[in-house]
Amino acid sequence: MKLKVAKLTLAVAVLGAMAMSSCTTTAELAYVADATRDSVIAISGQFTKGIQANDLLSIYVESETPAVTVPFNQETNKIAVSDGVVMNPGATAVSGYLVDSEGNIVFPVLGKIHVLGMTHSELAAELEHRLVSEGHIKDAVVTVKLMNFTVSVLGDVVRPGQIRASGERLTIFEALSMVGDLTIYGQRHNVTVIREENGQRVIGEIDLRSKDVFNSPYYYLHQNDVVYVEPNMKKKKQAERDPMMMTYISSAVSIVSVLSSVFYYYIMSKYYSSKSN
Repeated sequence: MKLKVAKLTLAVAVLGAMAMSSCTTTAELAYVADATRDSVIAISGQFTKGIQANDLLSIYVESETPAVTVPFNQETNKIAVSDGVVMNPGATAVSGYLVDSEGNIVFPVLGKIHVLGMTHSELAAELEHRLVSEGHIKDAVVTVKLMNFTVSVLGDVVRPGQIRASGERLTIFEALSMVGDLTIYGQRHNVTVIREENGQRVIGEIDLRSKDVFNSPYYYLHQNDVVYVEPNMKKKKQAERDPMMMTYISSAVSIVSVLSSVFYYYIMSKYYSSKSN
């Protein structure tokens, strides 16, 4: 009888521990679960909305004659000291061109340029055209990059915070992977993306479990987007109770499980000892 009670107690303890650790179903944790494997899905979204105010741009000018590019490159036009002589004393030590509130930058020699809404390649082509047509550099090649592409990821992810991307292309999956992915409590079917567009704050929703995620305007994240992962109902209900309650229950289950195991092996040893006698 004691043996049966010990086994029953142990089983209850194990089941209780499993119930405590089980938070959601496998289907709720899967990404793009409705997509047929080995299928091809076209991506229709744009990964850039063009240059925006407060973007910090890196603009680098190249030529077969490097000397002619010096006035146009911040990296070679900074304050420098060579053999004790300060070169280009009027240069600035700040890297990058900050787009002002009106969408302009001030570029060396060329002056103020309106860049709002242009893609990086369009701005590069515009600068190349002006440098050549105005007689500054006959073979100018310009590269434009975004220096301050940041996205904030909040909510039920492993490491919430602000991430910085290199370049101008960042998908929702790439951003989530950079913060360690969602926790098992994070809702995958209604991830919120907050975006600033044309002076307005737009709040969108994206379902990571569906293949429609690839057609969402929020699949590609934009500069200064905020991604919020909402906790599931189980997590919300836990938050309404004593925050230490789950710790207490988990500890109690562990203790009961250990004691049950010890009691079980004690009864078994006594049982086999009596049989051997």
